[in-house]
Amino acid sequence: MLPVYICEDDYEILCIQKEYIEKQILINGYDMKIVVCSRHPEEIIETAKNSTQRGIYFLDIELKSEPMDGFGLGSKIRETDPRGFIIYITAFGELAFETFRYHLEAMDYIIKDDMEKMLDGIKQALETITKRMCMEKGGEQKKFFTFKAMDVIKHIPIDEIMFFETSGRTHRIELHALNDRLDFIGSMQELEEQLGEQFIRVHRGYLVNICHIGELDLKHKEIHMSNGEKCFFSRNAKKLLLSKI
Repeated sequence: MLPVYICEDDYEILCIQKEYIEKQILINGYDMKIVVCSRHPEEIIETAKNSTQRGIYFLDIELKSEPMDGFGLGSKIRETDPRGFIIYITAFGELAFETFRYHLEAMDYIIKDDMEKMLDGIKQALETITKRMCMEKGGEQKKFFTFKAMDVIKHIPIDEIMFFETSGRTHRIELHALNDRLDFIGSMQELEEQLGEQFIRVHRGYLVNICHIGELDLKHKEIHMSNGEKCFFSRNAKKLLLSKI
């Protein structure tokens, strides 16, 4: 789940943004959640620095009576979340150039003079973020596995996935993650091709993340995962497993 942070010094606009983003998350089934909605940048910084998840940040630039402005806040965010999505919402269009001067790599710059356009800009930003999460491919760039569970789009960090297991129902896959277990429509063969060498097919019904293999029970043909779960491997997969770990 992607955490969403909102920092806006106008309380009325802050409430409007919060309500609208929550509505978009609900309507579209985005795997997102607002974790901080504040007029004080320190609250954003304190919460974001304790998160291991890539965040989405909607930031005002002029933060009256605060020790830093939106650019200073963006710089602090980049120290702990270099790949987070920063979207500036401000009444001052001429300040857009400053985001480049500060090397903040802001994803978007939305003017809030027109309420309808501001809300449409927020909607477009959320859509763009979801598309980018789905399109990230290959090696170290592929941080999330994106899929649809029921009517919700889920983003699960690759490093938190233990293994995939075929369900008792046709074309259903169970994803076993570090702190979650989810069911979705899929194919083991397609997953194997999509996820690459980090995941190996150890059994007709199991696709395992080799980074989370704790130990092998050769006698009972069991794999003990790092989170305590177990899955089985076939006789034909034994040699491959021993070569990988």
